[in-house]
Amino acid sequence: MIEHDLFAALRARTVAALAELLPDLPGDAFARVLMEPPRDPSHGDMATNGALVVAKLAKQAPPRLAAALAERLAALPEVESAAPAGPGFVNLRLREGVLRAQLPVILAEGTRYGDGSVGARRKVDVEYVSANPTGPMHVGHCRGAVVGDALANLLAKAGWDVTKEYYINDAGAQVQALAMAAYWRYLQALLRTPAGAVPDAPALRAFAASDRGREAFEQAFGVALQYGGDYLVPVGEALAAEHGAALVPDGGGVPAGAALDAIRDVTVARMMVSIREDLAMLGVEQDVFVSEAALVRAGKLEQAEQVLADRGLIYRGVLEPPRGKTPEDWEPREQTLFRATQFGDEVDRPLRKSDGSGTYFANDIANHLHKIERGFAELVHVWGADHGGYVKRMQAAVAALSSNTVPLDVVLAQIVHVVKDGQPVRMSKRAGTYITLRDLIDEVGRDAVRFTMLTRKADAQMEFDLDKVVEQSRENPVFYVQYAHARCRSVLRGAGDPAAGDLALAPLDSLVDPAELALIRRLTTWPRTVEAAALAREPHRIAFFLHDLAGDFHVLWNRGREDTTLRFIREDEPQATRARLALVAATATVIRSGLAVMGVTPVEEMR
Repeated sequence: MIEHDLFAALRARTVAALAELLPDLPGDAFARVLMEPPRDPSHGDMATNGALVVAKLAKQAPPRLAAALAERLAALPEVESAAPAGPGFVNLRLREGVLRAQLPVILAEGTRYGDGSVGARRKVDVEYVSANPTGPMHVGHCRGAVVGDALANLLAKAGWDVTKEYYINDAGAQVQALAMAAYWRYLQALLRTPAGAVPDAPALRAFAASDRGREAFEQAFGVALQYGGDYLVPVGEALAAEHGAALVPDGGGVPAGAALDAIRDVTVARMMVSIREDLAMLGVEQDVFVSEAALVRAGKLEQAEQVLADRGLIYRGVLEPPRGKTPEDWEPREQTLFRATQFGDEVDRPLRKSDGSGTYFANDIANHLHKIERGFAELVHVWGADHGGYVKRMQAAVAALSSNTVPLDVVLAQIVHVVKDGQPVRMSKRAGTYITLRDLIDEVGRDAVRFTMLTRKADAQMEFDLDKVVEQSRENPVFYVQYAHARCRSVLRGAGDPAAGDLALAPLDSLVDPAELALIRRLTTWPRTVEAAALAREPHRIAFFLHDLAGDFHVLWNRGREDTTLRFIREDEPQATRARLALVAATATVIRSGLAVMGVTPVEEMR
């Protein structure tokens, strides 16, 4: 039996056996049948829930159906034994020859091994990072960037047609505040004033022959306080060089209209250049950058409202007071509301502010209409955990816009705490109030950052220990996996780097040691791991798999040091050597395949 995915193959045989046992059941009755690795390896190589999930529909007792299914599966030529277990499961043990036969498959397919078809080439938009363009990327953005990028890679490997997207939040109040902070730096550049200093009245009079700049300077300074870093200084200098004093209103105060728009546009463009550079350092290259402001200018908000209105999903009404508010501190008013409760949300949601402009939620609706119009069959977002309360309303909006045809999955990424020597890391002087992404990459390297960010489930809080990330021990998963690949490459170089095609022809019957078979068993679960992780939207499973695979390889390596008959290269056993080199090459191949999903570069040797 030679299959790309043993688990998929045995699942198909299980479904066929159930269909023979239960010929009256429709084909879709078997949709929930799974074939997975058992939780306890001592129970076998695979376990299926087939009898359990169809017993009720078949009006049979699950244990009885499981026994009948086990009898059918035990008769398959690739199965050594099949036994019913628990309330309706069947455990399978495969013949060793079937397991060994997967090594040539891996060697022939290379890093394509594990590529799946569960995505069926459906178009999926993965939106991640999408930080407000108000400053450099920081550690708070880093985890979402890595999770989103790895998830997009994972979906592509599992068979989806993936677009990586960055949504630029450039239409809100924070961006207006950023423009005012840039205006402060612009005035400083005009006045040649040291950063952080407030020029005196004579300096302002010398600049404008009047006091017209004082009010503008003081108001901009008040807003600029929230942007404590010096990254806006070059923006101010560029504005001063291009516009001179033209951006200062004749009547004093702060700029408005075209002048403020010009400041905002230049500032956002500069920030996005910086953000793209930061993402490139992290190995993140997105396919599409969509501007919120551009969607608003294009009338996408009004278009989305019209779509919802045509479906009877917009009305004028008054909401109940928000939780925690009392009638005394809350003023009821009529608003334009979206019937979000019809799609599972807790309350209906406002689309317009009192000034008639769109709410943040309304602009997000416009963004999602834009995605749906571009033909995506599925949408996936990676958000910070603080946006957890926003998930239901956004899923309701997408369901309404797509008539329940386009699902929206949201992955929440928890906060990361960076520590060194057991203490929180000092803040960046450049950013002023946070640790920049560049700081982190400069400290430990891109690959260590990416791998470490995937060593826990996204919604679990994480402590990023700078000391442990560079520690060379099995306690450091980055080192542990990279060391396994480096050891594989060392063995293969020592054997003259034999071609994978030649190793694929090696006789494999000599691979009988339990440690060798355990490693092969792990390799055969790679396609199933890719599929399960993609369906669950959980890229951290890839890091877990690689850590377990590295562990199996290190065990075999150490066995060879203790027992010379298990060494990978033995001149007196050329056939066994070729078989073990095939196993080593397959292991290196799967490690590279997994690291590619994570966006991590495999190392040839440890330094």
